[in-house]
Amino acid sequence: MPTQPIPPRIKWAVDLMDVQPADQVLEIGCGPGHAAEAICSKLETGKLFAIDRSESGVDRTKRRCARFVEAGRLVVRQIDLATLRVPVKRLNKVFAFNVNLFWGRDAHDEVALLHERIVPGGAVYLFYEATRPEAVPDIVRKASENLLSSGFRVSVVEQKNPPVIGLIGKR
Repeated sequence: MPTQPIPPRIKWAVDLMDVQPADQVLEIGCGPGHAAEAICSKLETGKLFAIDRSESGVDRTKRRCARFVEAGRLVVRQIDLATLRVPVKRLNKVFAFNVNLFWGRDAHDEVALLHERIVPGGAVYLFYEATRPEAVPDIVRKASENLLSSGFRVSVVEQKNPPVIGLIGKR
């Protein structure tokens, strides 16, 4: 069965991250594996550690990206970010798309964990589909507050078509 193409919103977000061949990347909420595939295709000596709370998300990512798992470029685990023990010493990039954790509640502990694991100059990239424009200001405000409170410098990027809002937290 052929895999679905990578959606334009995911491709735009991954391209914006500018993944380098040796990057150590964490993806939070890997879902069907679209971003994992796009990220891993840019890695050579680097590695993607993808997590999801959903067993089906983990299974779909493993199936879609089996060649990257076999090559040692991708590790996929069913785990919650709050209990994550990152297997690499330092991360260059953290990626999440439509993960409500960062704006839906106080995510201070989780963001602090990420700040501790990201190398200076590294970044957290949080992307959200902006299909409900009235919700965007609230998403930006709450996610920015969570990133700022842990010492990240925050910038906001926007794409009109497809509508995506991105928050970049630089360490």
